[in-house]
Amino acid sequence: MDKIPAGWLVLRPFTVADVEWVYDVSQDRALRQFVQLPSPYLMEHARHFVEYLAIELGERGERAEFVVEDAGTGERLGRVALGMRGDRTAEVGYWTAPAARGRGVAPLGVRAICGWAFAERGLELIEWRAEVGNVASRRVAEKAGFVLEGQLRKRLVHRGERVDAWIGSLLRDELR
Repeated sequence: MDKIPAGWLVLRPFTVADVEWVYDVSQDRALRQFVQLPSPYLMEHARHFVEYLAIELGERGERAEFVVEDAGTGERLGRVALGMRGDRTAEVGYWTAPAARGRGVAPLGVRAICGWAFAERGLELIEWRAEVGNVASRRVAEKAGFVLEGQLRKRLVHRGERVDAWIGSLLRDELR
């Protein structure tokens, strides 16, 4: 996968050099509130995420995982990803490092990966899901152009419990 320009940001594929950064960000209490992460989160979990989920599954075309960086400084700010489904659809996921929140990183990164996926991967629909109550994720999805479709009952599992989920989608012709 190549780099994807995104205004003042750039999306680039993960490398093994990102393991420690993923470990550090995954210690963040706000991130852990809504993202399903092992507890305690260990360096081996970060290594598995980067080496297997991001790199290996990316090479197989099952996922598209990108680090979101400041294009000028190279500072790592967040992560955007698509879980490919094989039917020209995918599910988007994202998070930002604590210091990058409130700067528009996530919406810009999400728009960039969606534009890339529609153009380069031929996707027709990208879905977003988040646990009900994850207002920050919902705000990002809406700013990126996703249309909120509703609420699904007990559709996600978080820390071993079924929880309700918001669901939204973005169609190829809706990304402006």
